[in-house]
Amino acid sequence: MDYLKEQAETLNDLVLINNDRVEGYKKAIDELKPEDHDLKNLFQARIDQSRKFHTELVEELARAGKSIELGTKTSGKIYRAWMDMKAFFSGGDRKTILDNCEGGEDAALRAYEDALKCENITPEQRTIIIRQQVAIKASHDEIKLMRDRL
Repeated sequence: MDYLKEQAETLNDLVLINNDRVEGYKKAIDELKPEDHDLKNLFQARIDQSRKFHTELVEELARAGKSIELGTKTSGKIYRAWMDMKAFFSGGDRKTILDNCEGGEDAALRAYEDALKCENITPEQRTIIIRQQVAIKASHDEIKLMRDRL
């Protein structure tokens, strides 16, 4: 595989995982009960964060002259279908929603770990990926802590 192709695939995987995060958090907002309104701002902040990350990754792809993947990862669609089913059976309780969000953040962190294994990303891209990974890890830890307190 050539250098630029592998670089583009790596960045596009992160574009798609951020699309998945947006869709996952939108779904989580839809599942919230009125008494869980405090989570809406948290989840909206994660949507905004993923959109910002998406923009940064797209700019890197544009610099490399590569096309941008649209949509979400197939695994993300499967995850959201499972989340729908789990929410249906649990009644969308707060702990289940936070548990599902933590699972989504776990998936995003795995994608970022995989991206950092790519030898063909530039130092600038690596810096962007690490910065985004650190933010997602902080999000994961915050959501996990909230869930564990229930």
